[in-house]
Amino acid sequence: MYAIVEIAGQQFKVAKDQKVYVHRLQNEEGSKVTFDNVLLLEDGSNITIGAPAIDGATVEAKVIKHLKGDKVIVFKKKRRKGYKVKNGHRQYLTELVIESIVSSGAKKATKKAEPKKEEAPKKAAPKKVAKADDLKKVEGIGPKIAETLVAAGISTFAELAKTDAAKISEIISDVRGNHVTDTWPAQAKLAAEGKWDELKKWQDELDGGKPA
Repeated sequence: MYAIVEIAGQQFKVAKDQKVYVHRLQNEEGSKVTFDNVLLLEDGSNITIGAPAIDGATVEAKVIKHLKGDKVIVFKKKRRKGYKVKNGHRQYLTELVIESIVSSGAKKATKKAEPKKEEAPKKAAPKKVAKADDLKKVEGIGPKIAETLVAAGISTFAELAKTDAAKISEIISDVRGNHVTDTWPAQAKLAAEGKWDELKKWQDELDGGKPA
């Protein structure tokens, strides 16, 4: 049986009675220490992997002694600069002996369920805008009047047909000229219904949108 455990910032593969040298611990020599950040457990054919640690699993060890590691030479030199530095380093270590690996009750640590992200409100589908009609096909309506009507929200024959003649006169009051709007809603109604022949026949009898 072995375990992979994190001790003093390093990961070690350990088994019972194994000696391990780790970065210096604050525990006194002869004391016992328990490590619970066990990342993996192997017991025969059973392997348990933590996420990241295994809940309930521990590694128990005894502090044998504190010591220094072998000397490491650090040498620095810069060419043609006359710069040379030589330093030695001995890492402070702690010798441990693994006394037991406790796996009873061990189970994978489950990740906490992340709160569901609030879905952004769905944008309402844009309203379909009715395709504008050529209002100049109504006898008496010129480009300026057509532009003024569209600016007022009347852009189709159907909308013009539903608008009172007096209201139309009010909308186009700033357009120069003497405009008679009496027949415009009726003309627009024929255009909206696609009765072009009937509209053309009537328009031949009109003069600027009014009866000749």
